[in-house]
Amino acid sequence: MPKYLVLYRSSTSPQEQMADMSPEQAQAGMELWMNWAGKTGSSLVDLGSPLQSVATVGPGQAADSGIAGFSVLEADSQDAVTKLLEDHPHFHTPGDNAIEVLEYLPVPGM
Repeated sequence: MPKYLVLYRSSTSPQEQMADMSPEQAQAGMELWMNWAGKTGSSLVDLGSPLQSVATVGPGQAADSGIAGFSVLEADSQDAVTKLLEDHPHFHTPGDNAIEVLEYLPVPGM
C-alpha cells in the first residue's frame, strides 16, 4: 500500500500557536487530533509531531519552509489519502494553513 508523508504548513509556527493557549484550549485541540487519528484507523502509520527548524545543512539558500509538523499515512490512492485529510485539525489552528502530501517512492537499487 502506498505510504505518504503529510506536511503541515503554516504561516504561524507551532511555538506561536501554543504560546497563548490555555490548558483548556490545548486539551480541545488535542481532542480534535485524537478524533482525527481515530477516524483514520490503520491508515495512520505515525501521528507525527509539531516541528521546529533548528539548522540547515548544505550550500543552498534555505527559505523558511513553514513546516509546522508531520504525519505518515498509508492509503490505496492519492484520492484516498486526501479524503483522510478532509476537515483536518490543522485547518482549525491559527495561521494560513495548508497540508502538503508527498508519496514515498521506491529507492532505486533496493
